[in-house]
Amino acid sequence: MALLSSSYGFTAVREYHLVIDEKSVNLTGKTVQRISVNGQFPAPQLEFEEGDEAVIKVSNHLKNQDSSIHWHGLLLPGLMDGVPGFNGFNAIRPHQEFTYKFKVRQSGTYWYHAHSKGQEQDGLYGALVIYPKGKIPLAPHEKTERDYVVMLSDFHEKNSAQIQKDLKISAEYYQNQRETLGDVWKQVQRDGLKSTWSDRKMWNQMRMLKTDLSDVTDYTFLLNGKTVAQNWTGLFQPNEKIRLRFINASAMSFFDVRIPHLKMTVVGADGRAVTPVAVDEFRIGTAETYDVIVEPQNNHYQIEAESIDRSGFALGTLQNELSPESHQVHIPESRPRTLLSMVDMGHGDHSAMNHSTMNHDAMEMDHSTVNHDSMQGMNHLEQQHKTTKQKEKVVEGWANASTPKGMKALQYSDLKSLTPQADTREATSELVIHLGGTMERYIWTMNGKKFSDAKPLKVKYGERIRIKFINDSMMAHPMHLHGMFMQLENGQSAVDQPDKHTIIVPPAKTVTALLTADELGEWAIHCHLLYHMSAGMMNKLIVANVSDGDVST
Repeated sequence: MALLSSSYGFTAVREYHLVIDEKSVNLTGKTVQRISVNGQFPAPQLEFEEGDEAVIKVSNHLKNQDSSIHWHGLLLPGLMDGVPGFNGFNAIRPHQEFTYKFKVRQSGTYWYHAHSKGQEQDGLYGALVIYPKGKIPLAPHEKTERDYVVMLSDFHEKNSAQIQKDLKISAEYYQNQRETLGDVWKQVQRDGLKSTWSDRKMWNQMRMLKTDLSDVTDYTFLLNGKTVAQNWTGLFQPNEKIRLRFINASAMSFFDVRIPHLKMTVVGADGRAVTPVAVDEFRIGTAETYDVIVEPQNNHYQIEAESIDRSGFALGTLQNELSPESHQVHIPESRPRTLLSMVDMGHGDHSAMNHSTMNHDAMEMDHSTVNHDSMQGMNHLEQQHKTTKQKEKVVEGWANASTPKGMKALQYSDLKSLTPQADTREATSELVIHLGGTMERYIWTMNGKKFSDAKPLKVKYGERIRIKFINDSMMAHPMHLHGMFMQLENGQSAVDQPDKHTIIVPPAKTVTALLTADELGEWAIHCHLLYHMSAGMMNKLIVANVSDGDVST
């Protein structure tokens, strides 16, 4: 329940009381216990205006679990950021409560979630919308008649503790989309036996799978907490402008988002306004947000968010409220499943792979992982290859979303800050962060160390820093920084670089961002894939008035 009251001056105090508890949830035919907030799964949407004083009392009614809430993307004092072990914040113990108090210093689309164990996966996540002061749009092109949150998430019948346990047993525990003998045959037809054998041998030596786009599968994808069958619906009238606030609140999933036959104009990224860019689709990483404007004309449109591993969709409907017929949701045809390529493994021209940081013990040839049935069939395949040269299209490369020809997919290079950046100084220091892991034990690391073994990173208050993310792994990592925005170096001039709080670092690539370290405190910096963070891909970035000798680079 939200209470709005007047306080000193003209500042509004907006209060919420959130009760964390458990409830029975049945989305797939199986009833399971999950975390609820105020009896809701997922958690309720919270709304503020820029300039509000937020007062949010959180009561933990869980029987035997500590809990917490992190306000994702918000600028606030460190104690209020909600990460146990940072800035003197302790977790909220069972049957206790904590009151978050902070000034709302921004507007845009954000979200909130637990930062305790796997509670984020288990239901403790919700949308957080901050309207500009007086609800006046930031620019005329953003004026809209309706405003909807479109929150994407992934639901699993197993709870987070069991999923984490499974991944520790084997990093490939959930790899149920492995290539088959038929896939090998297609590759032989396309590339020839010698090339196929060499390629397969290399992948087996690395003990990696081309299909390893997602660590966890068997998800049911939700849109605003609803399954495909429940069909979330947003109403409109023709010629209205509609703002859709897309939030990827999933634990482990990337989505390719499109609304067939309806152009989208991206006007916001991670809560910050960007120069409008018209697109047909966009990829949204875990923890990112995008605001888009649409102008629907027909009776209905289907919102389609397809998981990057092509294992399913989150679907919803935009429905003309004047139409007598409601839209019946249909499952679209899946796009081709992308296979990881050697470029994604750092064997291409644009590689950022640092082989010195890789676990070479894990890369020795393991004959137990070789598909011997496939190898034994090679002679037969070679004979057929001599008479058949079928050129079947194969989709390769992590970044390849199979966007239809003539359609525009959003790229990071398209993003341009709507308002000029205040700080355009050159960086005076560089913080290099290698992203890696050991799949044998399912450990994920930053600069070769998991969180429990790593020394905190330290930077000077007020300094301009370049953060250099170097991905030494075969998986993409959405890297999130608490407490501050980074300016993504995406080809725009310094004054136009977009703010981001979460930046996708593709496999074997390097991505850089500039940071003005203007918030004192201890800030988490981590991969927002939940089980990567839980398995060690996290560190503490301390912003303090420190001497040169104390700064870590």
